[in-house]
Amino acid sequence: MEAEAADGPPGGVEGALSCFSFNQDCTSLAIGTKAGYKLFSLSSVEQLDQVYGSNEIPDVYIVERLFSSSLVVVVSHTKPRQMNVYHFKKGTEICNYSYSSNILSIRLNRQRLLVCLEESIYIHNIKDMKLLKTILDIPANPTGLCALSINHSNSYVAYPGSLTTGEIVLYDGHSLKTVCTIAAHEGTLAAITFNASGTKLASASEKGTVIRVFSAPEGQKLYEFRRGMKRYVTISSLVFSMDSQFLCASSNTETVHIFKLEHLTNSRPEEPSTWSGYMGKMFMAASNYLPTQVSGMMNQDRAFATGRLSFSGLRNICTLSTIQKLPRLLVASSDGHLYIYNLDPQDGGECVLIKTHRLLGSGTTEENKENDLRPPLPQSYAATVARPSTSAASTVPGYSEDGGALRGEVIPEHEFATGPVCLDDENEFPPVSIRNP
Repeated sequence: MEAEAADGPPGGVEGALSCFSFNQDCTSLAIGTKAGYKLFSLSSVEQLDQVYGSNEIPDVYIVERLFSSSLVVVVSHTKPRQMNVYHFKKGTEICNYSYSSNILSIRLNRQRLLVCLEESIYIHNIKDMKLLKTILDIPANPTGLCALSINHSNSYVAYPGSLTTGEIVLYDGHSLKTVCTIAAHEGTLAAITFNASGTKLASASEKGTVIRVFSAPEGQKLYEFRRGMKRYVTISSLVFSMDSQFLCASSNTETVHIFKLEHLTNSRPEEPSTWSGYMGKMFMAASNYLPTQVSGMMNQDRAFATGRLSFSGLRNICTLSTIQKLPRLLVASSDGHLYIYNLDPQDGGECVLIKTHRLLGSGTTEENKENDLRPPLPQSYAATVARPSTSAASTVPGYSEDGGALRGEVIPEHEFATGPVCLDDENEFPPVSIRNP
């Protein structure tokens, strides 16, 4: 759930908000600016606490945090072909990798790290950063559109399979094999996302009028929602709630749409009791004989709830999260603010804006900064320290498609300590040796 903000607010080095992303379980927000990047905790509605801030890397345009861990991945415009992986609490670099062209997007879960270029996708094992697979010769993907299931037990990957239609390739990140191809839309894709369990895949085309949900890995269409018919829009964000009951979409318009994933019951009365009920039954029966395209439109559901923004045309991302035991709609925008709405999970309707937070400038208290920056627990992550940039570099021969070197790239040699790898503050993995392949 990441967006690159093309239109940022004026003012100072920090004035331009270049990117923003929610972490995998929607408990943290990361932003990138001309000056560096910041991480915020989303545990409270009233207060937005800054967890970490760094000015060491300027002009950041990709920043992704792994759940609640100390692992963060950063890409800067100063070196757009290099991915930097950090342990931010220790202030150390875990590793960095260079690629053959600019990095367009990063996706990660507790098992896999995905690096998407315009015509290739690299799949790394996140425990030791070893390159497992390079998916080559994909259709040109200038926006870096791709999705990775946050459920590491399946680690499904989805990416566009065509330049001209909305075809989705579903790929297994564990077996490293293509699973199936889904003909999702007539037009080219604009957004794809998995639910938390990796059992559903949602997509939208560049028109932005219809959102479809498919089963994974079967690729069967489960739901079809109409966002609107009056105008085409650019979908900027598409995300499931953590319980998979809702699907949220934001765009370049002033409205955020929330759809409810409900199964229609097949139980109907033997004889309709009213004239309208009788006509409804006849209408449903007639729809079975209409062309698929027409009958599909008749059965589409509209938005269950909406969130009204005070702007339109700005880059933004949305998410659905439970904060202080209540469901909330969160929208981060390139105007440098985070908007928090209440969502009624029973009746839906219009979401109520309850809090607006500044993401730039002095938006957090020093007291809470100090609490969040307290020393980490022992062995919270591997004690991995890369050599300084002055260390020798080695040119490694070309990688094969199933792994190996990054096809002639010059990769700095790294030296890692061996220790227990913990990708989350509560979950430790067996000791492994992290090394550059």
